Amino acid sequence: MSENIDRVNETEAAVQDVKPDGHKDQKKREPLFHITKRGQLPLIQAIGIRAAAIVLALIVGGIVSVFVTGKNPIDIYASIFDGAFGNGDRAWVTLQEIAVLLGISLAVTPAFRMRFWNTGAEGQVLIGCLATAACMFWIGGSVPEWLLIVIMLGASIIAGILWGVLPAVFKAFWGTNETLFTLMMNYVAIQLVESFLKIADKSGSNTVGPTILVHGWVPNLFGVQYLLNIVIVAALCVLMYIYLKKTKQGYEISVVGESENTARYVGINVKKVIIRTMAISGAICGLIGFLLVGATSHSIDADLVGGRGFTAIMVSWLAKFNPVIMVLTSFLLVFLDLGAGEMSSALGLNKSYGEILTGIILFFIIGCEFFVQYKINVNKNHKFFVKKGEKEVLE
Repeated sequence: MSENIDRVNETEAAVQDVKPDGHKDQKKREPLFHITKRGQLPLIQAIGIRAAAIVLALIVGGIVSVFVTGKNPIDIYASIFDGAFGNGDRAWVTLQEIAVLLGISLAVTPAFRMRFWNTGAEGQVLIGCLATAACMFWIGGSVPEWLLIVIMLGASIIAGILWGVLPAVFKAFWGTNETLFTLMMNYVAIQLVESFLKIADKSGSNTVGPTILVHGWVPNLFGVQYLLNIVIVAALCVLMYIYLKKTKQGYEISVVGESENTARYVGINVKKVIIRTMAISGAICGLIGFLLVGATSHSIDADLVGGRGFTAIMVSWLAKFNPVIMVLTSFLLVFLDLGAGEMSSALGLNKSYGEILTGIILFFIIGCEFFVQYKINVNKNHKFFVKKGEKEVLE
């Protein structure tokens, strides 16, 4: 019995044996690393981190390419560039794709700054495409071409506004989940387009093309097919930057995004801001739909938007909702997408490898944002850094 009591006393003494300053025990308890949020980084330093991420991504992608395909990484990257800018036609196609993706990204940005999770840009653009095609099909030939184009533009913008405002009204007045609501609206738009295809083309084709939509073609700017789209989206980019950064409505969007209660406290009509912002988003999506059908393809099908409504969310997020930075992120994603396709065909590689290489590059680019926002601090007091003699004392 006495031996057991002695053991208990020794254990209690060992537990309570703490140094007066607690410094050495603290060294054992503290983690080796801890993460803290950075302040505003200087622009040059932030650009340096992102540039280093791109270089590292290219190096890692090259190493993977050597082991997986046996191809020279320089040939792979050259084929990617050739796929996007190999000749004049490819360059214009690339710029057109950048313009479309950037336009949709500009549309979703005000809503996301307001913390309204608009996942319905795909349907909002598609309904704008449908309104444009419907005007070309039913009104074309009965009014002058210039008037038809004006009607097409107005119809597409109104359709986009309707598709954006409807979930906004339900969110503002009844607190519905905007993510699910806007997502479901995409499928409604797809079904409406499918119905239009059956009406416009009795042959059962999955596309209503230029042979049917013969009226309402928007004239090319200076004879270049895609130039009008690029100019309009470039102007939208400037206007959106001014709207978000320099206007009262842009400020209200930011305040509502930070806290709806704070916005109400300072006198902002939150319901009005939500509805107005989604009306703007829908209007821009409708405009992009008008450009896709009236100025570019002169056709419509259910896959015309091609998932760009969802890719636009990534573009907006990567750019931190800054319209100027969105130009770069749109360029990056389009460049990788078009280039990867050319790489697969030119070098005889499986198409999925292009997606793997794109994923590696995006992983590094997205991951570098962590180092822009946060700093990893090494704890010099950790026992890992304690001298050998002192470590023996601790143990």
